[in-house]
Amino acid sequence: MDNFKEKAEGSITSSPGSNPLVEYYDPSKESVWTRLGLTFESFKRAPGIVGNQVIAGELSGEDLERVKAEGPRLQAKMKPRHLAMIAVGGSIGTGLFVGTGAVLHDGGPAGVLIAFILIGIMLINVTQALGEMSIVYPVSGGFYILANRFLDPAFAFANGWNYVLQWAVSIPLEITVAATTVQYWTDTVPIAVWITIFWVLIIIVSVFGTLGYAEEEFWSSCLKLLVAIIFVIIGIVCICGGGPSSGQYNHYIGGLYWSDPGPFANGFKGICSVFVTAAFAFSGTELVGLAASETPNPRKTMPGAVKGTFWRITIIYITTLTVIGLLIPYNDERLLGGSGATASPFVIALDNANIHGLNHVVNATICISVLSIGLASVFAASRTMVALAETGYAPKIFTYIDKSSRPLPAVIVLLLLAPIAYVNVVAAGDVVCTLHLRLIWKFSFSSNYLFFSRCTVDWLVAISGLSAIFTWLSICLCHIRFRRAWKVQGHSLEELPFQAAGGVWGSWFGVILIVLVLIAQFYIAIFPLGGLSSPSERASSFFGEYRIWPFCFLCERPWSHPSLVEAYLAAPVVVFMWIIGYVWKGTRPKRAHEIDLDTGRKSWLTVEEMRAYRAERARAPLYIRIFRLLFTN
Repeated sequence: MDNFKEKAEGSITSSPGSNPLVEYYDPSKESVWTRLGLTFESFKRAPGIVGNQVIAGELSGEDLERVKAEGPRLQAKMKPRHLAMIAVGGSIGTGLFVGTGAVLHDGGPAGVLIAFILIGIMLINVTQALGEMSIVYPVSGGFYILANRFLDPAFAFANGWNYVLQWAVSIPLEITVAATTVQYWTDTVPIAVWITIFWVLIIIVSVFGTLGYAEEEFWSSCLKLLVAIIFVIIGIVCICGGGPSSGQYNHYIGGLYWSDPGPFANGFKGICSVFVTAAFAFSGTELVGLAASETPNPRKTMPGAVKGTFWRITIIYITTLTVIGLLIPYNDERLLGGSGATASPFVIALDNANIHGLNHVVNATICISVLSIGLASVFAASRTMVALAETGYAPKIFTYIDKSSRPLPAVIVLLLLAPIAYVNVVAAGDVVCTLHLRLIWKFSFSSNYLFFSRCTVDWLVAISGLSAIFTWLSICLCHIRFRRAWKVQGHSLEELPFQAAGGVWGSWFGVILIVLVLIAQFYIAIFPLGGLSSPSERASSFFGEYRIWPFCFLCERPWSHPSLVEAYLAAPVVVFMWIIGYVWKGTRPKRAHEIDLDTGRKSWLTVEEMRAYRAERARAPLYIRIFRLLFTN
């Protein structure tokens, strides 16, 4: 079997050959400064395909050249540790450190756990399905290209641009949140200055391209995981009565707050409200699919990243939420009365325990987290824009990739959207506007600051609000269609290097749960928590104020919920774009036997080869097999 591995890996390192239609580019011949993106030479267009991804299987000659020519044009710079941390810590941010306070108030400790466990199971199935497809097809653009191939190009066009819009709007909002978080320490520096500083930081890291994002994500994820683990340990000690004698946890409390005030805050309606929030808390989990095309050997690194999602959900989210529910009663007024770190259940619990100093660590972690999400926004949106351009659904200029593997035009456009953050600056005290959504807005001038009394950027957020849900839905549907086409065209599941744990039924479960999330969103928009007592309130519920989660902790009433129009504005927009895509290109979904299963494929292993590979691994010692089952392939 070792000989088989050498053949498979050796075959892809052979010379490109003499294919006149494909030009290959070897970045190793450039200087290290050019590869890092720090020279003028690095900004020039890469002259060809790198072709440095591992191709598994016995291919040679024209077949090998064809498969190499179909490789992504982005360089495979990500290392296994980068991909692992993107999966484990990628979506940990304000949703965990701050947003959990509001959902604890809405749903109670039991409601929070039920909602997050269900959504977590759904996300595990989504990432398993995405991992199975991304290992076979590590294509640039990830799930957008998969939707284009397995579902419908017009639907992929609509969903792809909605996904770009989601991340594009996140950039100025994340910068605003980061600038506001810093004011926890001092408010003497104008918020516009902090916005400028964070914008420059994102530009600097973006200069380093994929490697800059990957390294930042690795170290910020390490910090987030460390803070979460430290909190869990401190929380368990406090629950058992080991807290400082001067604090509230100097005696055993156990499940006290599950009895008084109780496990549920608002019954079934409270669970539905958390159900919706939990779905958005995990937004960004799908980034591992985009990153697969920028790793040298997805077959080796993706299984560990996919399984890392399970550990993030179970150990980080579920364990942390359990500890928070045991430490803080859901009727604690501080869960809703503060902003930034002051509204964080982490800080509230530490204050109750009379443990000083860690609140600053939590606030610093929040600040780094939102900055990390800003960089992830540039990464995700730019890669999707490249894929849209390559398939003819975006201007061709976005196919430009420089010698440092940066999709330069796409990155520049996204970075130029960051100054929208200044719209949120109000001259009087340099405070952040409360992000109201109104049908009418006006301009105001004061002390040389231009601001919108009605933040028009919120319309963009509302339009892209369901983007994560649509993305997860498309991934599940892609997997269902992929499995169907794979079977119809005579392939065996044994050929797949990695199989989703739940199989096609896991994807169907994901589809059903996503539909339930949409129903819950509809239900809460019509019947919000607290009820409605008059026709005017009913109208306000339909057209009312919008609160952008997870940025809602900046608002005057962070616990208010979106109206029906705001909650579902994305749906008609996506349908409208779907129709435009169909009219524009005239494409239609393909039948299972018509779907292209070969283009971009990097695993050509036969059933016999996979059986031999698995038989060899089955002979490993028990502890190694257990480790592989839990953490690798």
